[in-house]
Amino acid sequence: MRSYPFTAVVGSDDMALALILTTVAPEVGGVLVRGEKGTAKSTMVRALAGLLPAVSVVAGCRFSCDPAAADPTCPDGPHPDGVTGSARPARLVELPVGATEDRVIGSLHLERALTAGVTEYEPGLLAAAHRGLLYVDEVNLLHDHLVDLLLDAAAMGRSTVEREGVSVVHAARFVLVGTMNPEEGELRPQLLDRFGLTVEIAAPRDPGLRAEVVRRRLAYDADPDAFGARFDIAERATAQRIAAARAALPAVVLGDGALTKIAEICSVFEVDGMRADIVTARAAVAHAAWHGRRYVTRDDIRAAARLALPHRRRRNPFDAPGLDEELLDRILGDEEPDPPPPPPSPADEPGPDDGESLDGEAGSTDEGTNEQAPAEPEGAREDQPVSAPAGESPAGDPPSPGAAPGSVAATGKAFRPKLFTVAGTGAGAPGRRSRAITGSGRTVGATPFAGSGAALHLTATVRAAAPHQRRRGRTGPGLLVGRDDLRLAVRQGRESNLVLFCVDASGSMAARKRMEAVKTAILSLLTDAYQRRDKVGLVTFRGAAADLLLPPTSSVEAAARRLESLPAGGRTPLAEGLRCAAHTLRVERIRDPLRRPLLVVVTDGRATAGPDAVRRSQLAAAELAADGVAALVLDCETGRFRMGLAARLARHLQAEHVPIDEVAAAVLTTAVTRRPGRVA
Repeated sequence: MRSYPFTAVVGSDDMALALILTTVAPEVGGVLVRGEKGTAKSTMVRALAGLLPAVSVVAGCRFSCDPAAADPTCPDGPHPDGVTGSARPARLVELPVGATEDRVIGSLHLERALTAGVTEYEPGLLAAAHRGLLYVDEVNLLHDHLVDLLLDAAAMGRSTVEREGVSVVHAARFVLVGTMNPEEGELRPQLLDRFGLTVEIAAPRDPGLRAEVVRRRLAYDADPDAFGARFDIAERATAQRIAAARAALPAVVLGDGALTKIAEICSVFEVDGMRADIVTARAAVAHAAWHGRRYVTRDDIRAAARLALPHRRRRNPFDAPGLDEELLDRILGDEEPDPPPPPPSPADEPGPDDGESLDGEAGSTDEGTNEQAPAEPEGAREDQPVSAPAGESPAGDPPSPGAAPGSVAATGKAFRPKLFTVAGTGAGAPGRRSRAITGSGRTVGATPFAGSGAALHLTATVRAAAPHQRRRGRTGPGLLVGRDDLRLAVRQGRESNLVLFCVDASGSMAARKRMEAVKTAILSLLTDAYQRRDKVGLVTFRGAAADLLLPPTSSVEAAARRLESLPAGGRTPLAEGLRCAAHTLRVERIRDPLRRPLLVVVTDGRATAGPDAVRRSQLAAAELAADGVAALVLDCETGRFRMGLAARLARHLQAEHVPIDEVAAAVLTTAVTRRPGRVA
């Protein structure tokens, strides 16, 4: 079936421009598209592949070498001069979230190694994407080390493989595009910075525009071929314009004045490092080539800065990307540049240009060039805050029917907390908190092949097969290996956990600025959870009831927003809070059985709501302990004379007891077990 046309997508002008710029100049470093679900992110990326120029490749080369400039380090080479080639469409390679490192970068060809004794490299997805498009949907759900591999290859244009006796370097120059929904969790700032350009995308709010989106989608679903034919002229014009921009890119001049202005912008916006300057410069050059200009102008720098800087201005994990465009315009200024000097010769005259050069160059407008495809319209401002996920409000939810009106305490500056882990060895999703058997990490053993698994333990397999070679009739080189000989590597690494906060928001917490200290401690633990790729949830209790304020989610930012607006006041329904937490964990265990929970109860231990409140809270704590839930009690009681109620609650929960003022890092790791006091 014919894919949806690129030029038919409505309301995504910034995204279209970013994709085009990184297509014109892949060294920009790729595009990260952030947006809510249902905003045509994947549709536009897949449509882009149809606009890429066809590539000529060496016949039989698995690494798509160009016959005119073959890679001298190609594992299938060296290719002789004048080697024949064949043309094929540029590839769109999609990397699934569950891909392994072997599948991404390639690995030893096991069948050839075990049967013929030959060391042969089997290419991965990076090799397949060379000179094409590599698309990662939900890139924020991909494991960090795989994202790092992708971004390294995109920045360097090469992939280096050093593993399992294989040492290979091959070209991997591709257009990298990642899409993500911020509701499902953020990329770490270190990885976010590695993407060249970032675009925020949202569904249009104009009813007329929304109606046009639906109208076009229905027409496409009814007859894809007829719908695509309506946009054939625009598609061909855009493809020709991309090819022309690629060819013109080396001739675009980035003058000293333009380069100084880029450096000034990055300095004023206080971005870290030099990557922002480099990416902005490359994107500005690509933007000039896209518009047929020979010199980088003020308009090119502005367009590049809007795409390259917003995600590099975050100062903490919970900051939303954004850019003050009014400040950007003030930095760029509006003074007319000096008139250009006379050209030395007709051959050196500037090309088509509809803007002014910061170095005093100007050119005429080429209407024919601009008519091939409309110039990008002004997109939505990127300094707008990211909207809260569906059902959330940045100002917080209304209190439950049983909650009393309360005051909202401020949150202090986050600190580095102790690392609290779940004791034992789990088998959950890769992360950075608790010890677990994972797909990556150090090899600690081997296990027989059971029909699935990608990490073959080569040494253990050879040991298992060696005693049977004479009986199997081996006479030549190579190893005769049977299915029963295969052994998989058992690797121990770190997993992510579900950190469920159960927070006392009653009136006793509002006294003596306790809630401010509580919020600061929880924010610090949320920051830690963000860095360790945990899921988080938030249960609060006050008045006469408990609320699941935030169901378990990968969006730690949502938890931070809820925490900011958390009020305090009323009685303390401790039993209800513990039972709400127990129910939440039971439901989540069904949804994600391998993810181990860590329950963090933040309270002073008082139970004052309802009849027999103390007894009911003790029973609720005992039920959680019986379920084997690893728990931690943060004791918020302050003052010289303390009742020790939180410590008593910790004993009923069989949980670790930590005073709130001891959460800050003083020891490296505290393992949360059902025996309080154990330190790993």
